[in-house]
Amino acid sequence: MTAQDFSKLLVLWTGGDKDVALNMVFMYTINSKLKNWWGEVVLLIWGSSSKLAAVDADIQAQIATALKKGVRVIACKKCAENLGVVEQLEGLGIEVFYVGQFLTEWLKSGERVLTI
Repeated sequence: MTAQDFSKLLVLWTGGDKDVALNMVFMYTINSKLKNWWGEVVLLIWGSSSKLAAVDADIQAQIATALKKGVRVIACKKCAENLGVVEQLEGLGIEVFYVGQFLTEWLKSGERVLTI
């Protein structure tokens, strides 16, 4: 198998640690698009990262940059509902939907997943 056999990356971001978000999640996803490391980069916001994204201006700026650079940013609707942040996430341009089937299909496809 060559590197070209896998052209898509899903970054599953589940933690609410701001330092991890700024120094890994966004650094890697944005650079992955800028440097063409992956053809498609999807950032899936799940769990406590939903709350952080909804309330933190620095994180929101990184989301805007990621979207501008071509990263697809999506979020788990059930998590967002549980945390009361659906409207805030949608207002940032994030696709908010029930992601269980999406994640299952991605995993079954054999494409890469990076969990943070």
